[in-house]
Amino acid sequence: MHTGLLVRVTVVRVTTLPSAAENSEGAEQPKNTDRPAQSSTPHTPVSARRGPGLADLSVCAALLLAGVALTHRLLVSPTNRALALNPHDQALVEWLLAQGGRFWTGDLHLVSHLLNAPDGINLLSNASMVVLGVILAPVTFTLGAPVSFAIAVAGNLAATGIAWYLLLSRTLRLHRAAAATGAAFCAYAPGMVSQANAHLHITAQWLVPAVVWCVVRLARTPGDLPRLRWMRRVAGTGALLGAIVCVQLFLGEEVLFLTAATLALFCLVYALITPKRAGRAFRPLASGLAVGATLAVLVLAYPLSVQFSGPQHVPNGPFSPDFFSADLRGFWSFSPLSWFGIPAAARLVSGPAEYNTFFGVPLLLVIVGAVGWLWRRPVVLASAVTGLIMAALALGPRIVVNGTRTGQSGPYRLLHGLPVIDGALPTRFALVLIPVFAIVLAMMIDRALRDDRRDLRLLVPAIAALALLPLVPKPLPTIERAPAPRFFTEGQWRECVRPGGVLVPAPLPNPGNPDKMRWATAANAAFAIPEGFFIGPYAAGGRASIGIYSRPTSQLLNAVERTGMVPEITAADQDRAREDIAYWGASCLVLADRDQVNGVQLRQTLEALFGPGRQAADVTVWRFNGA
Repeated sequence: MHTGLLVRVTVVRVTTLPSAAENSEGAEQPKNTDRPAQSSTPHTPVSARRGPGLADLSVCAALLLAGVALTHRLLVSPTNRALALNPHDQALVEWLLAQGGRFWTGDLHLVSHLLNAPDGINLLSNASMVVLGVILAPVTFTLGAPVSFAIAVAGNLAATGIAWYLLLSRTLRLHRAAAATGAAFCAYAPGMVSQANAHLHITAQWLVPAVVWCVVRLARTPGDLPRLRWMRRVAGTGALLGAIVCVQLFLGEEVLFLTAATLALFCLVYALITPKRAGRAFRPLASGLAVGATLAVLVLAYPLSVQFSGPQHVPNGPFSPDFFSADLRGFWSFSPLSWFGIPAAARLVSGPAEYNTFFGVPLLLVIVGAVGWLWRRPVVLASAVTGLIMAALALGPRIVVNGTRTGQSGPYRLLHGLPVIDGALPTRFALVLIPVFAIVLAMMIDRALRDDRRDLRLLVPAIAALALLPLVPKPLPTIERAPAPRFFTEGQWRECVRPGGVLVPAPLPNPGNPDKMRWATAANAAFAIPEGFFIGPYAAGGRASIGIYSRPTSQLLNAVERTGMVPEITAADQDRAREDIAYWGASCLVLADRDQVNGVQLRQTLEALFGPGRQAADVTVWRFNGA
């Protein structure tokens, strides 16, 4: 749910790195020092790396199986289990997946009134992941949003790894083993595993390598191509880039933001390192980016206007950058979600979904050594500089060391208060280091595997493996959860509320306990519910808040659930309850008969407010407005 930034973007840096010498058009080009040197020895034949062979399929299958292994506890029973470390965000994401599937029913609204009735929510302000909802709609409509959620958790990681593997092995032409290592790290680094705890808008990075591919292709465009062919290549690639950007915005806007920021920074650093090569790439790259930007502006102008100035928009992020900043010690610590991690390290972060910096000392030493070994390659050097800058930004406005605020300002303070950027969480800038490290690792292993010396070919991959071993993730922990009542899963809700009407769960969902949102999710978001867990403009001055202030009846029911005490209901309470029902425009109110904390006390309270309810399946229903 937090506003996240696209870390994968970092990869973009690679985009400038290849020169025209690697261009598939075959035009004669100057030698590219970034391209791994071809060894004359038979152990790495180029032909062995061409074509989608068994080795490529094996790598892709391994990346997929890793995702299944990581999430198997959730996959075995998605409806009855939740991610133990972030069940609240999971409730929201499952609702968003159900709402996104409504695209196929003609619901194209960017402001949905199906949550927080009657005001609704601005979907783009809530990391809506429309694309995932659209893609997984068949699963959602047949098996339920919890199944779609479980598939997305595993699928995002696996697809991200596969996309990176294709980029590293095909576009950057690295040895398959090197590419597989880098891809696995991109998919299953501690930061990605941590974000997999319901932050699907952050882990959905499988389009980032496609963005990088487009930029690389533009940069590699030969200057001596016939004019028409040159224009067709630049315009076509630029248009494809623009289309991918449009899709990514509805898949994970924060990832798109971080990708663009990192790409711009990398290109600047790369141009300073190799001005001549950058000069040759400037014209096709700038032309293609102009085409892509034009397309993106035309398509995204309206959605972005709704996000930043439409109904229920927020002018800022709801989270404090001081709270969501990286602890310096976290960079050399191991994640509690890794096999070598310890639970005590969790105190260094704001929550278990933000272990973004936990790389450990061994990997940091290997990265430093790799940069020292390969520093003459502009891609490696530019990646290192870009990574250092992003790591510094991750430290936030004030640097924290081992849980103690030092009072020393961090580079992020220069960005604090800027539009859009101010809504970003500083700690997520550290996610950029994942593809940065992956590229450096892959290029290091590739360089070693192409060397004539057998000891180097064995030693370097072994060192990399030892550095990565402590980071191998544990399966994501899960907890049991009660299934949604049959009243909702079997469609009996239609007896008390029409599709699109308002049904009030008792107690109402809120940021501290959004579980009742799952009732609407079970009905594929076919009806609206009041309140809930979301980002809205309800703080002072219309600034961002988590959730909305509770109405009197909602406060009353939440208090009964929390304390188990039935208050004395007065005529004033009954009047306020009727006013709340009218404000929400509710057709009915529903209380579950089972799996409800202090359910007996809640029933007594509701009967005192509204009179006796009617039994229906496994719930009790109170109808209003003649429904």
